[in-house]
Amino acid sequence: MFSGEIKGDKVIWAVVILLSIFSLLAVYSSTGTLAYKYQSGNTEYYMVKHFLILLFGFGLMYLAHLVKYTYYSRIFQIALFVAVPLLIITLFVGLNLNEAKRVLPLPFNLTFQTSDLAKLTLIMYLARLLTKKQSVIKDFKSAFVPLMLPILIVCGLILPANLSTAALLFLTSLVLMFIGRVNLSYIFSLIGIGVIILGIFILVLYNSSSENQGRMGTWQSRIENFIHPEKNIEGNYQVEQSKIAIASGGLIGRGPGNSSQRNFLPHPYSDFIFAIIIEEYGLIGAGIIVLFYMILFFRAVKIVTRIPKNFGAFLTIGVSFNLVLQAFINMGVAVNILPVTGQPLPLVSMGGTSIWFTSLSIGIILSVSKEINKTGSLIQQEYVRG
Repeated sequence: MFSGEIKGDKVIWAVVILLSIFSLLAVYSSTGTLAYKYQSGNTEYYMVKHFLILLFGFGLMYLAHLVKYTYYSRIFQIALFVAVPLLIITLFVGLNLNEAKRVLPLPFNLTFQTSDLAKLTLIMYLARLLTKKQSVIKDFKSAFVPLMLPILIVCGLILPANLSTAALLFLTSLVLMFIGRVNLSYIFSLIGIGVIILGIFILVLYNSSSENQGRMGTWQSRIENFIHPEKNIEGNYQVEQSKIAIASGGLIGRGPGNSSQRNFLPHPYSDFIFAIIIEEYGLIGAGIIVLFYMILFFRAVKIVTRIPKNFGAFLTIGVSFNLVLQAFINMGVAVNILPVTGQPLPLVSMGGTSIWFTSLSIGIILSVSKEINKTGSLIQQEYVRG
């Protein structure tokens, strides 16, 4: 009965549900200390809150997958003109989070992370432009410049508050342009421009007030701690605690709810939730999580092969690549093969805006797969609205 009500790729639906179950178990286990500190020991508080956030996310996913994906072309073209001003506003009046203004305050003690909206909006916008410009895709003025400008503007506005998110979105944009057959020399020139902008920004930050230097100090210390961990044991505290959690997990883990490192890791429910999963479910549990994300990307690639060079293909590969790469970055940080970035694990880490935009993104992928299921294979180039 349920399978008849939902549409789209059933494997993706299954992966999302299973990741959400892991998420509920891991968040409940990792928020015990937080509950005793802020909720008088009510350990169910954060799990119930997280469950409601996930439930709302599933509602967004379901509604998004019902809409025909071609409609998103026009919707997110308009959304770009909302996302950019919001990023600018956040830089000036956003709430300070880890020495950076990343979120806007909302009523009822809620916050909104504007970079999450900007990520999805830019990917949609690029997918639309790549589809419309295929006939002149090798032209510098007609195709490359309209693609380059929104990338530099959005990534440049995210950069001051969140270097890792800006870099992840920039890389996703480059992958989309490569798949969209943009001239390789133009892509390399965009990389060069990005490096120059980053260099100028760091130089300005270095010579600015001590308040702004604090952010650069955070980047510098994270990279130095990663390269030379033996020089600053105190600065590597969270990484060391993550290693202990992973070593304690072994092959099968200590069992659900039996983590000890949740009491020592600074953010066991978000940035380092993968370490808690390994501690409680072992190498087998970690392998299952990795497998889920690989299946998600594999199914997305399968969708792309069915609809080559159209809006649905660019949309699906851009959104899925960004989500899965973010997941592997989070897991890479937890196992100490990457420096600390602050990227959440999609659909698993505790959060609000991140989970909702991840759910919306997956709903859009499901919308594309739904249309393929209707017609067998959409090989022809569809009309992009607007």
